[in-house]
Amino acid sequence: METTPITVVLASRNRKKTGEMADLLQPLGIQLKSVGDFPDVPEVIEDGLTFGENAAKKASQTAQHVGCWTIGEDSGLMVDALDGRPGIYSARYSGPDATDEKNNLLLQKELAGFPPERRGAGYVCSVALADPHGTIRVQAEDRCRGRIIDEPRGANGFGYDPYFLILEYHRTFGELSGAVKQRLSHRARAFSRFIPEMMRILRAQ
Repeated sequence: METTPITVVLASRNRKKTGEMADLLQPLGIQLKSVGDFPDVPEVIEDGLTFGENAAKKASQTAQHVGCWTIGEDSGLMVDALDGRPGIYSARYSGPDATDEKNNLLLQKELAGFPPERRGAGYVCSVALADPHGTIRVQAEDRCRGRIIDEPRGANGFGYDPYFLILEYHRTFGELSGAVKQRLSHRARAFSRFIPEMMRILRAQ
């Protein structure tokens, strides 16, 4: 007897991010929908001071609008030499009209002159689950360490991925396959903590 998939909404309109998470959750019987499938839901103002605060706010406010279990995720890049910038501003690092290209150009400008050994960085991911009433039920966070290189490599991923070198693999996230990234990335690591608790709660409903 087949079980009916559980529908969960992701509070993100980023299609690549939604695709990555859908691949993680599909084997568990979770059908992930993007908030982009709900055109009347307003954008959440990400004014939290941490990744965790922003993830929780996205999950809670979106759940209240769509009336479904909702995952909120906030992630970004923290560069050691830049005192943790761009941090929670990673997606809008270069301003209101930020794009991946503009963000990476600004990052390279700020790191100009820094030798490789001073270009250490970490990707951080925080994820939260809200019930259909907007109450946060689970939160988790993890990170992945690497180094920022000065020339892009690879066409996979998004954001800063082509510049984020995983030293053990001698490859950037832009060069690694989706299967490998699903094991190594900050998002995969955060979800490995998050998923067991999420599934325990959802299966109890």
